[in-house]
Amino acid sequence: MRDLMAPRYWRSLVHLAWMCLFSSVPHGGAKVLERTFEEWMRYRDECLRRMASEPYPAGLFCNRTFDMYACWPDGSPGTAVNVSCPFYLPWFEKVKHGLVSRRCGVDGQWVTVNGSQPWRDYSQCEEEMESTMEEEGARRLMVSFKVLYTVGYSLSLLTLVSALLVLTVFRKLHCTRNYIHANLFASFGLRATSVMVKDALLERRWGMEVVQVADWQALLSHEAALGCRAAQVLMQYCILANHYWFLVEAVYLYKLLIGAVFSEKNYYRLYLYLGWGTPVVFVVPWMAAKYLKENAECWALNENMAYWWIIRIPILLASLINLLIFMRILKVILAKLRANQKGYADYKLRLAKATLTLIPLFGIHEVVFIFATDEQTTGILRYVKVFFTLFLNSFQGFLVAVLYCFANKEVKSEMKKKWQLWKLDHPALCCTQ
Repeated sequence: MRDLMAPRYWRSLVHLAWMCLFSSVPHGGAKVLERTFEEWMRYRDECLRRMASEPYPAGLFCNRTFDMYACWPDGSPGTAVNVSCPFYLPWFEKVKHGLVSRRCGVDGQWVTVNGSQPWRDYSQCEEEMESTMEEEGARRLMVSFKVLYTVGYSLSLLTLVSALLVLTVFRKLHCTRNYIHANLFASFGLRATSVMVKDALLERRWGMEVVQVADWQALLSHEAALGCRAAQVLMQYCILANHYWFLVEAVYLYKLLIGAVFSEKNYYRLYLYLGWGTPVVFVVPWMAAKYLKENAECWALNENMAYWWIIRIPILLASLINLLIFMRILKVILAKLRANQKGYADYKLRLAKATLTLIPLFGIHEVVFIFATDEQTTGILRYVKVFFTLFLNSFQGFLVAVLYCFANKEVKSEMKKKWQLWKLDHPALCCTQ
């Protein structure tokens, strides 16, 4: 059975599918692998039926066989047997006129390599070298992207957990504003966790040794993908939660700037419903559509984009509302700075600082990329979009935690006070001049 994995195209398909799912980039590699295996099963069954129905020749001959790659008829001793390239190859249209050959020895036995592996010449059935090199280049690029976002999510998760501990431990930091920040940090942390868990499950799944047909069936079964699908659902939920906690941040800050009088306790309950409850409204229908209509692989592929719009529309809506609030906040800040400015340079610097602070907080960069959909981008433009999307998404949690916790004057002041108190309580452990 080991010969099933001998041709290079099996390894190429596994690598392509593996990177497709790891990078979360719609590429179709895993779907190609699944369809190829289904076609291989059909080719094998047709071959076995044909071998069982045809009569055997008289005299010495090499027995008809299916060697896991092609279907071979009976061969005459001392001759080469040629058959058409198998139709299950993904690139069959390019090699449909090609032939694969085996040699029948004078002793009536098929020629083998190393005494066990069947010898065959399938050079006419291989994919073109240019296509293979292009796929290898794409695979290496996806590996680089995976390293990039793994570092980003890991750094973000570490920073976010630290920020959550700071906001939780220091009681003087307990207020509605910081509660909102903590929920935003939590949504980013869950998102990073779901991505890394999904990657670990996929690495374990696609890294398994495949030597028999049963291994392929197990690899491509729905049961094998359950854990990955659960991580995919959690990831989509967290992405939506990110956007709606961004929206909560925007609404809260806008109310503070315009001086609105409101009950923070009552509004905080509404903020919780908006941030954590709204994503459920859209993720549940998306799960149902995937399960009923596209229940394949890790639910990462989108053959029918109508189902993907169940997730995309609320993200687009939240991003557009954030953009409008962002512009309104800038207008309010501009008016306040003009009324209190001491100098043009100082005014310009403060406005730039406020703008740069608000951009990562509200996720306005999402608006730029949300219109450049995967269906509309190809070639270099697609890779540029993938790079910036993965880079910003993976490092955004780190940036938000730093800006709104560790760089916050209130937090730094409280941490400094705690440090001074700790030094007073533990003088023996502190260095003295």
